[in-house]
Amino acid sequence: MGLFFGEPAGRLNIIGNIYIKLLQMTVIPYIMVSLIGGLGRLDLKMARQIGLRGGGLILFLWVLTALTLTLLPLAYPNWTSAYFFSTSMVSESRKINFLDLYIPSNPFYAMANTIVPAIVVFSIFLGVALITVQDRQGFILSMQNLSDALMKMASVVAKSAPVGIFALSAAAAGTLQVEELSRLQVYLWIYLGAWLVLAFFALPMLASKAAAFKYSEVLKDARLAMVTAFATGTVLVVLPMIAEKTKALLEKKGLKDKTTISAVDALVPTAYSFPSVGTILGIGFVLFAAWFVGSPIGVSSYPAFCVLGILTAFGSMAVAIPFMLDFFKLPADLFQLYLLGSVFTMRFATALAAMHGVIICLLGACAMAGRLRWRKMVEVAAASLVVTALVMAGLGFVLTRLIPYKYTGYKTLVNMELMGPLATVKGDGHPAPLGPGQLSLPRLRIIKDRGILRVGYSKDRLPFAFKNAKGHVVGYDMELVHSLARDLGVAVEIVKIKWNRVEKDLDSGRIDLAVGGISVSPQRALRFVFSRSYLDEYLGLVVPDYRRNDFSSYDKIRGMEGLRLGVTPFRFKEGAGQRLFPNARLVVINSPRDFFRGKAKDVDAMLYTAQTATAWTLIYPAWTVVIPKGLKYECPMAFALPDDQVQWAWYVNTWLETAVKSGLTTAAYDYWILGKRHSASKGRWSIAKDVLGWIK
Repeated sequence: MGLFFGEPAGRLNIIGNIYIKLLQMTVIPYIMVSLIGGLGRLDLKMARQIGLRGGGLILFLWVLTALTLTLLPLAYPNWTSAYFFSTSMVSESRKINFLDLYIPSNPFYAMANTIVPAIVVFSIFLGVALITVQDRQGFILSMQNLSDALMKMASVVAKSAPVGIFALSAAAAGTLQVEELSRLQVYLWIYLGAWLVLAFFALPMLASKAAAFKYSEVLKDARLAMVTAFATGTVLVVLPMIAEKTKALLEKKGLKDKTTISAVDALVPTAYSFPSVGTILGIGFVLFAAWFVGSPIGVSSYPAFCVLGILTAFGSMAVAIPFMLDFFKLPADLFQLYLLGSVFTMRFATALAAMHGVIICLLGACAMAGRLRWRKMVEVAAASLVVTALVMAGLGFVLTRLIPYKYTGYKTLVNMELMGPLATVKGDGHPAPLGPGQLSLPRLRIIKDRGILRVGYSKDRLPFAFKNAKGHVVGYDMELVHSLARDLGVAVEIVKIKWNRVEKDLDSGRIDLAVGGISVSPQRALRFVFSRSYLDEYLGLVVPDYRRNDFSSYDKIRGMEGLRLGVTPFRFKEGAGQRLFPNARLVVINSPRDFFRGKAKDVDAMLYTAQTATAWTLIYPAWTVVIPKGLKYECPMAFALPDDQVQWAWYVNTWLETAVKSGLTTAAYDYWILGKRHSASKGRWSIAKDVLGWIK
């Protein structure tokens, strides 16, 4: 139905949401009464055993999933890639408040705001405290009766699963923009491969080989919970279902008693409150993101990746993924790519989380009954990792050969056009200096009388002023220049100049202002007049991709011996290189092209402004830009203006102030620096609209 009707099928979400809410209404009460009643009926020794064995099982599955993640890069094709500048390179690291997540200072607030981990902690504390209370049997019986009633409610709602799942699936299929997922297909195929291994081999085989259950029984037990979780997009609503199915299977195997039932009642909500296999598998997107931008995470960083991945998975993935991207200095806007892929992966993650819950309950119950074989669990885990490695290697072979790929970073950059609207371009680009009589006149008056604003730029000024594939001079600064000329009511003439003559060209009237990402410094201010600053760039280092991690910390760099840094003549004269890296030997490089083409011999890295350098890496993708943690150095950018032209300088400064406040500079920054594209949203393709013509 979703494919046939397309976007109109999205209206079925109303029915799907009714189904979800009916399932949700029993969940929080069920978690509380099952934990309080389940723990309250135990003695302290048994409660301790459930905690230790259940915790051990959860930890075991975490380690298995983390090791699985480290095998995913085996499937990544060896493609060349690079990316635009990202604000995550300089942003402050996000902090996750685990105290608010797990410590219920106000249990009623946690209940009202569905902070499930805090609710679980409160319920565990209350259940354990209840163990030591005299005459608690009446209360325990009430909790058991309430739990049974909630289970019956959930069972009644579950009978409407076909209708609810149909509505949710049709709505998702009708609104999903499938064509947008094409550039994510590598990640999606690899995710699906790992998901299949975990969902249909590793987890059910753990219960089959290490406990008393058949493989087919485990799949049958988990089937409805997985399908419902897949359709609803949340595992929370299937917790009562998991408990019911697990208890039925235990009873079938003759393992249902007070101990195993208490274990299930305690483990179902507890396991939900901790990261599941499905959640942790989603952290693998960070490995994909690093590969996607051409800066793969090194093997030496895998331990930190696994530990941080598990810890951050305790919170929302909306917090965990940005935190991980930020920690590994990956572009923050890749989170949007994650959100796009999550439309697909979220469903599979929740289905895998449902299987995770079933396996934890079955293994936990068997552990309490003394029927769990830990050695077999280790053997299954080892076999799972071998299978994953083979699947990933096979996927890598297939993806490399079946998916057509061509590096487009350079093409993307040189095909960029000005956003517009544009001013008229006049002149041949070779204007003569002003005559003696004109030099004494105000420059603003000359520009208005002439009807042309002369703008100078020099070579190697990516992405501020450069020629694109059509021969047009484009870039961030040129975006501002055309808007300035339009507001002046004049045309614009673009003049290519030599940097060592910029002062002379400005004062002689050959050009009226110079652009091209010009850094402001006290030394340069002695030579010519600057406009107000319209942008701050961050100083960073350009390094080979494979040495990215070597330059991740400012303190680490300052401790390097024999470090050789390439610097431009301006940076050398300005002295920033000497001040920031007193341990380094500075090598003057006249052009960044010389560095990227290997003409600067025995240079470890180049000191350069990060936004500019990132544009260069689109042309030379074997290099990457790093802003070392702890390095805080900003470089203001401005236009260069002629000396003794107060009115002209005043006008340019006033115009720049309005450009900043009107959002023009922000739009230009998003486009030219961050590489964001703005395109009109197209309607979703469907058979009814695009084939049969039933829908307009």
